[in-house]
Amino acid sequence: MTSFLLDSWMVLAALIPSAGLLFLFWVILKHLVEGDRRERAALRRWEAEQDAKEAGTSARSVPED
Repeated sequence: MTSFLLDSWMVLAALIPSAGLLFLFWVILKHLVEGDRRERAALRRWEAEQDAKEAGTSARSVPED
């Protein structure tokens, strides 16, 4: 029984660093994807604002007959 517990602990000790790196990799990728999503949303808002400004400017600059 003692040998089984010792072997189990050795296997667990070998897997803990890999599990930690997997968790760290997952957290980093999650933040990268969320940051990209936020950046794309901000870019869409900015482009919509620029299009609205451009549409307002061009509508004012067209002389009415």
